[in-house]
Amino acid sequence: MKDILMNELISLLHQGRYSCVIRHQSEVRTFSSRGIFDLFRLLRDEPGFLRGACVADKVVGKGAAALMVLGGVKAVHADVVSSPALAVLRSAGIDIQFDTEVPHIQNRQGTGWCPVETLCRDLSAPEDMLPLIAHFVEEASGRSAAR
Repeated sequence: MKDILMNELISLLHQGRYSCVIRHQSEVRTFSSRGIFDLFRLLRDEPGFLRGACVADKVVGKGAAALMVLGGVKAVHADVVSSPALAVLRSAGIDIQFDTEVPHIQNRQGTGWCPVETLCRDLSAPEDMLPLIAHFVEEASGRSAAR
């Protein structure tokens, strides 16, 4: 049954061209923001929605993995997962399946590491990553609001 539910989320992720699909009990939500923004907002504003949820995501880096752990996510499918993210999810006992593992997530330009993956690179505890991720989201939101 669990595999059937996850396969439905994965199909929805790809058919709808979403960045992330999350199922909590019988409620399914779709998200289209890039990066960790939707996960961060959920953790901050509706943490109960993540507790015990199943997530299908296109790209999971270490920062997203930390947010999923802190939110109490139960199972994750990632099209692409970084090795550091995989370690964070596995150490938290989260059921993780993926299509492709990469050493790290690249930035959008493809010229180097994703900024959130870089922020979290030397940390192992999700609790230690959260303040850095929060600051990143605040700074990025300020930049987009100023445009």
